[in-house]
Amino acid sequence: MSVHRLNDEERGEEILAVFDTAFGRLLAADPAAFRVKFRKMAASAFAFYRGTACLFYHDLAANHEFGSKRGGPFLDDRTSRVWIHGDLHAENFGTYMDSNGRLVFNVNDFDEAYVGPFTWDLKRFSASIALIGYAKALSDEQITELVETYALAYRERIHALATGAKSDEVPPFTLDTAEGPLLGALRTARSLTRFELLESMTEIREYERRFAPDGGAIELDAATRYKVLAAFDGYLETLPDASLARPDSYRVKDVVGRRGIGIGSAGLPSYNILLEGHSDALENDVVIYIKQAQTPAVSRHVTDPAIAGYFQHEGHRTVISQRALQAHADPWLGWTELDGAGQLVAEVSPYAVDLDWSDIDDPEEIAQVVADLGRATAAMHAAADDQSGESLVPFSTERAIDAAIAADEEGFAPVLVDFAHAYGARARADHQIFVDLFRNDRIPGL
Repeated sequence: MSVHRLNDEERGEEILAVFDTAFGRLLAADPAAFRVKFRKMAASAFAFYRGTACLFYHDLAANHEFGSKRGGPFLDDRTSRVWIHGDLHAENFGTYMDSNGRLVFNVNDFDEAYVGPFTWDLKRFSASIALIGYAKALSDEQITELVETYALAYRERIHALATGAKSDEVPPFTLDTAEGPLLGALRTARSLTRFELLESMTEIREYERRFAPDGGAIELDAATRYKVLAAFDGYLETLPDASLARPDSYRVKDVVGRRGIGIGSAGLPSYNILLEGHSDALENDVVIYIKQAQTPAVSRHVTDPAIAGYFQHEGHRTVISQRALQAHADPWLGWTELDGAGQLVAEVSPYAVDLDWSDIDDPEEIAQVVADLGRATAAMHAAADDQSGESLVPFSTERAIDAAIAADEEGFAPVLVDFAHAYGARARADHQIFVDLFRNDRIPGL
C-alpha cells in the first residue's frame, strides 16, 4: 500500500491541528507563556522535538509513514502495556538524591509517563540521538552506529535482568559506578548544596526564612493561599510513612506562586512552599513545588479504559508512574488536587543536574553515554512491573520484553535505526515548517 506523503502546506495544517488538541485550552489561557515556549522550540530541531511529544505520538498512531496502528514488531499483549516514560529523549536524564540519601544518575521528568508499547520509548530516544548526531555533524553511518549501540546496551541489560541478574551485577549509576559524563554530572551534583538553592530563592526576615520577593515569586492573595495550603494538607496523605518520620519537617513557613517554567509547563499554574525540613537549622529548609499535571501525549493513543481508569487524576498518574519507574524515588514526591485539577508535588531539588550534551562531542564518548542510557532505559522498564506494588502491570516486564526481542534478535536494532533516520529527518523538516508558521503569525491564538 502506497503512503501519501504530505506536502509542507498539508503537514503544517496537521501540526496546527495536533497543537490545537494538545495545547489549545492552555494556550488560550496564557498566550504569552506559549510565545516563550514556541521561541524556545524555534531555536533548534532538537528543541522543537523536545516540545512536541504530542506530534510524535500522533505520527506513531496515524496510518501514514510512521504508523504503528496495527501494533508493530516486538509488541504483543504484554509488551504493548508496560509502564513507559513517554518522553524519553537524550536530555531527559540527570541526577537526583534518592530516598536513601544516595546520588543517582537516571531518567528524570515523568510528566508524560503512561502505560503503553515499550518500543515507543526506544523510538523516541533513538530519533533524539539522530537529531543530536546531525546537529554535531555526525555522518549517517555514525548515527546508525550510535542507535545500534543504544539498542545493544538495552538488549543486553533487559536480558540480564530477565534471567535473574543480581542487583550488584546491574548497579544503578552512582558516584561509585558511573563513568565519563554521567560521573561528571554526579560530581557536579555532589558539589551543590541546599544552602545555595535556598540563597537563590529565599532570605532571612526576623530570624525566619521566607521567599525573596524577586526571583520570579508571585505574592498570593489570602483566598489563593488558603486553597494552596488545603491542597498541601491533601498532599501529606499521599506520602509514604517513611517520609513522615519527623512531623515538624512539614511545617509551612511561606507560600508563593510561580509562573510555569520549562518548555513543557507553559500556561500551567504552579506554587512553591517553604518547609522546615529535617531539622530546625535554617540551612536545612526544603522547597517543594505544586504544579498542575497535564494530559500525557501517549494517553490520547492508548485506548484501554482499564489504564485510564486506574488513575484518580493526572497528578496521581504522574506520581504513581514515577514511583513505578524510578527505584527509590524522591521521598517528597506526592500528589494533590487544586481547583479540581490533579497536581504533582515534589522537592525543588538542590542536587538535580541534567546531562549536558553541549560538550559531549567525541564520537567514542557519545557512544559510551548512549550505551549507559540504553542500560538505564532497560532498568527503568524492568522496575515498573509486578514487583513495583502497582496492579496495573501484573507481570515481569523484563521477561516479556526479553522474550519478544528474542523472537527476532536480528531485527531489533534495524527497526530502531530505520526509525531514527526517518523520524530525525521528519523532525528537522517539521521544525522548519513550524518556524515559518510561527514567524508568519499562522498559529491561532498567539
